[in-house]
This record gives sequence, structure tokens and C-alpha cells, in this order.
Amino acid sequence: MIVVMKIGSPEAEINRINEELTTWGLTPEKIVGKHKIVIGLVGETADLDPLQIQEVSPWIEQVLRVEQPYKRASRQYRQGEASEVIINTPDGAVIIGENHPISVVAGPCSVENEEMIIDVALRVKAAGAKFLRGGAYKPRTSPYAFQGHGESALELLAAARAASGLGIITEVMDAADLDKIVEVADVIQVGARNMQNFSLLKKVGAQPKPVLLKRGMAATIEDWLMAAEYILAAGNPNVILCERGIRTFDRQYTRNTLDISVVPVLRKLTHLPIMIDPSHGTGWSEFVPSMAMASIAAGTDSLMIEVHPNPKKALSDGPQSLTPEAFDRLMQELAVIGKAVGRWRQPVAATF
Repeated sequence: MIVVMKIGSPEAEINRINEELTTWGLTPEKIVGKHKIVIGLVGETADLDPLQIQEVSPWIEQVLRVEQPYKRASRQYRQGEASEVIINTPDGAVIIGENHPISVVAGPCSVENEEMIIDVALRVKAAGAKFLRGGAYKPRTSPYAFQGHGESALELLAAARAASGLGIITEVMDAADLDKIVEVADVIQVGARNMQNFSLLKKVGAQPKPVLLKRGMAATIEDWLMAAEYILAAGNPNVILCERGIRTFDRQYTRNTLDISVVPVLRKLTHLPIMIDPSHGTGWSEFVPSMAMASIAAGTDSLMIEVHPNPKKALSDGPQSLTPEAFDRLMQELAVIGKAVGRWRQPVAATF
């Protein structure tokens, strides 16, 4: 349930309303929009009469029920306004959201060694990326596949962050590693395999860094939004939804099926920012450029692209990784689409 305040409502009156509704056993959450202030009510609201709440103050414009099961993630919860996630990086704050330029995340699937990760960081930054992705802990289908270097890889990501100024995005697999990851990462990634690891979602939601939530391989959109609700309910409002392809019946020609239609659907359902990962979504580097351009045309807020200096020798996900040279070309192609939809940043001069 949400309480929409009239324009110009006094702060003292909003505080008084919050205090009174708290005595009703509800948890009020103040949401400041561009034009109005909304109070979200969390708790047992099913039996409450909206007119009863309306009588609490003449400054209340209307009281509405949020019909979707994902309350905080619902676009209705913010009166139709999009939220934005502000991420602090060494080079300054980067904002991801539908009213901001597209942010590109790039880097290898796994952190392999210091020279490689710093070289890739410098190359993707020169091409225009704002964030470096790289796995320290890797969830793999086979227990015999490379699982990442773990804690030592976090030190290499920190070195790449210092050398490049890029923000760092890396995945948490185990809550026991969360504190160590938070010290290095600017964004905490929850991968597809952990999308419904609810105990992990609660812990990730209780820490302050923004969270990138990837869609599960067989997750419906509602499953995905309910997973985001766990993070939001735990207190962290800074969630980015990442589509990375879902499992369908065809595994011969693509690794997954990239669901680009999810962009307009999510835009209707939720206020949360959207990212598309065409690397995992297709599984083959030759298809990544087309899907990346299509994602921008569809309205994504961000892209995640895998880049490796020598994909044939990559310890994980080599077939879907672009070389730095291919990434340079892709960024030039993306600029054409991005400028056409009014969402591209100014080019960055090469520094290597």
C-alpha cells in the first residue's frame, strides 16, 4: 500500500503521519520523487481501509494498493518513476537508470593473473567502459572446471581498480566471502545460479553496496522480481536487474536464449534499472555485437560484455569473449545506436 502526499506537504506533517502509522503496526518508507513524496506502507495492510488512512491527514492526496506480490520492486511503488543506482568509482559517480547514458561493463569471465586483468581494464576503459567485470569466485557446472582464484583474485581486482579508475563488479557465491568482496567491489553480483538463494539475498541486501541481480536460467520474470524483493526488503534499495539469457529447447546454436523482450516488460513492471549480458545470452562472440546493439535499441540501461586478450586460452567462457580489438570496434558501433536514442556518453580518448 502506498500513501501519495500532496505537492508541498510539510516535512513535519510527513513525519507525524509516519509516526502515527507506525503505531498501527506498519513500517512507513519515505520515497522522494521528482514531484511528490510517497510513503510506502509495509506490513499487514490487507484488512486496512484506504479511506481510514486518508483521514490521518488533509495532506494525503490518495492511498493506493500495490497489487503485485513484489511490492518494493513494483513501478507502482514509486508512482511510475524510475529509480537510479548511483555507483561510486575511483573516477567519480556513475548513475545507472533509464534517464541516464548507457553504462558498459566489460572484462574477462575470470581473473587469471595481474598482468591480464590490468591490461584488460585499461583497454576497456579507453574504449569507453565504466566498469570492469571479473570473477574471483566462479560457479561452474562441472566440479572439475576452473573455479576462480578466490581471495587472491580480489587483490588483483583491487590493483586493476587502482590502475584504471574503473568500478569493479564481481560475484559473490557464499555469504562467508561477502565481507571480503564488499571491501573491493563497487557492485556485488548475484549470479544466475544463486538468484533464488534466499539466505544469500538477505545478506546481500543487508550490506550497503549496489547489487547486480542476474536472472536465473529458468526463472520467470515474476521469480526474478521476487528475488529482487528479498534484497529490497532487507534494506538495500540499489538493485540492478541483469538479463543473461534463459534456457530454451535449442542448445546447439546458442548457449542460452537472450530475452530482449524483457526490457519493455520490466520497464512496465518495475522501477529498477536494467542491464543486458549478450555474452552469456548467446555464448558465441560472433553474435554478441548484434545482440548488444539490439539491446540498446530495446531500451537497456547498461550492457555487460566479456573481453579477454586471448579468448582461445581463457580459463573460462572463451568462446563468448571478445578480444580488446573487437571490443573497440563494438563500442564504435554501439555509439551509433546509443546516440540515435539519445543515451550515449561522450567518447573517451585512448590512453594506451
